[in-house]
Order: sequence, then C-alpha cells, then structure tokens
Amino acid sequence: MTRPPQAGDLSQSKPELAILHDVAKALTSSLNLDSVLQTIMEKVAAYFKPDTWSLLMVDDEHRELYFAIAVGAAADALKSVRLRIGEGIAGWVAKYGEALIVPDVSKDERFAPRIDEITNWKTRSILCVPLASKSRILGVIQLINVEMSTFGADQFMLLQALADYAAIAVDNAHAVEKIQELTITDDCTGLYNARHLYNTIESEVYRSTRFGYEFSVLFLDLDHFKLVNDNYGHLVGSRLLFEIGMTIKSRLRLIDYAFRYGGDEFVVLLPQTSKPSALVVARRLRDILRTTQFHLGEDLDLNIRASMGVASFPDDAKNAHDIIRQADEMMYTVKNSTRDAIAVCGLGRAL
Repeated sequence: MTRPPQAGDLSQSKPELAILHDVAKALTSSLNLDSVLQTIMEKVAAYFKPDTWSLLMVDDEHRELYFAIAVGAAADALKSVRLRIGEGIAGWVAKYGEALIVPDVSKDERFAPRIDEITNWKTRSILCVPLASKSRILGVIQLINVEMSTFGADQFMLLQALADYAAIAVDNAHAVEKIQELTITDDCTGLYNARHLYNTIESEVYRSTRFGYEFSVLFLDLDHFKLVNDNYGHLVGSRLLFEIGMTIKSRLRLIDYAFRYGGDEFVVLLPQTSKPSALVVARRLRDILRTTQFHLGEDLDLNIRASMGVASFPDDAKNAHDIIRQADEMMYTVKNSTRDAIAVCGLGRAL
C-alpha cells in the first residue's frame, strides 16, 4: 500500500504545493488577518526572493494605497507613504485590477520614481498582482527586483494563487468584523448596546486600576419620551432616538464611548476623566438638548430634555456594575424631582 504524501514530501518534490498547503492551513486555522497575511507574505518572500516586498491595501475613502506590510531596508521609510490609485505600477494595478510584470522599470512610463527618492532605493524590476474580491480591488502584492530569468508561467500562477488567498483572508476578516459589530451595536441608534457596555467598562476598570486613572460614567434618561411615542408614533420615536444618539456621539472625544442602555436611556463612558471634567461634559450635553430642535419630518420639530447622573471611578465605585448603578441612581434623583438637570454622585444636584 502506498502511503499518502506528507507535508515534508511536498516541500521536497514540489515546493509550490507545499507553499499552497501551508497558506491554506493558515487560512483555515486562524481568523487573525495580520497573522494570515504575514504567513502569505513570508512564503512569497522565501520563494521569489525579492530584494524587498510589500503588501499595499486600498483606502477606499481617500482613494489611496498604504503599505500594510513592508519588508526590506526601506520598510521604515514606507510606513507613512501613500500612493494615489493609478500612481506608479502598484497604483495602476489597483486601478485596473490587472497583474503587471515589469522586467525593467526604466522602460515603463507607469513607473513612479517618487518612492525610490523617498527610500533611497533602486528599483530595477517590479511584479505586482491585485488582491481582488467580487470585482473589488482590496490591495496589491508588490515584489521588487526579483530574478526575472527564473520567473515563468508557473511562478506567475503561484503568485496569483497567493494573492487570491490573501483576498480571501481580507474578506473573511471583514465578515467577522461585521458580525462582531452586529452583536455589539444597537439597531435603532447605531451606538453600542448594553451588552458591550459592561464589557467595555470592565476593561476600563482593569486599565484604570493598573495605571492609576480615573474615569467617569454619565447616565441619561430622556424626559417625557413616552409622550413622543403616544402622540407621534413609534417610527418618529425611533427616529428621535437615532438623532439624539448621533448628537451625543458627535460631542464626545474619539476615546469616549456612547451606548444605548435600553428604551430611552443612554450611557456615556469617559476614560481618563475626573468627576469635575465629566460634569463639564454633562452640562454640555444638557445645554445641547435644551437648545436643539430635532427635525423628524415635514412640519415636525421636537425638543426633548434629559435627566442625568454622573459617577466616577474609583471614588464612587470599584467595579463595572456599581459604577453604572451609582450613575443610574443619580439620574433617578433628578428624574423623581425636577427632571432636565444633573446629579453627581457624592455632590448631589449640579447647576
């Protein structure tokens, strides 16, 4: 009986098959995009032996390519470099979705010497293949100064296959990212949901304890929101919740978090923020709600206020559950009295 070939046999008899086997194994055993792409590019480098190589990814918003992975003497200089879509050999490949083999860049007018000038590198030849998925270009694999005398059709097919694997890895990562976003995002407002709130605050408790930081939590409950649903219907109410959620988020720093806690309740997490600074944020949100007319349809502009509570770590609580409870209790001291105001844990009502 003849035994099936093992991985070691493949590497000795047909290195191309061993490379594809290893990359396929990495692709099916890990959802970590960086790890899979690193494996692919290491196999590319070991087989094709370029002087330097890189993986450029497409930034759709800015219509540019950036160096996601770069290896070689010029790697550090490339970290901040971007190519316009259509610029240079890689930019051309990203624009048209076709692979290019350029044995002598001095004879190709598409070559852009700008990168060589930045890196003090001397490019002689370039191999570029696109990472394509569903007619969309995700990125480009670029190999510089490969020995062209040994590069033939088989080598080109291998490079194309590796680019396809890389595209699958990027697609998989995007799919997982979308699924994760769905599990932590509130459908109505687009903010994070309550499930993600507790996980995030637990992480912040750990981080703040370790580094000696303060952080604060704001708890907001909209005043008389039930009247909106009763008078105008739930569609208008949902639209108002969305507009308020976006208003809150737009007034926060990039490091802050906004959550829809449930119903007409919102929570704001302010990392590395003391109680006095958190009160400044709460007042800002209170004043914005007081002065904003939310346009919710033809001839329908509504203003709504909120009752707010503020609590801070570590002064008011030592864990995620208690910090939320304290902020919630402060909110209810306002809700059960005047509404449209702020109460601060340990200080009471604030002007």
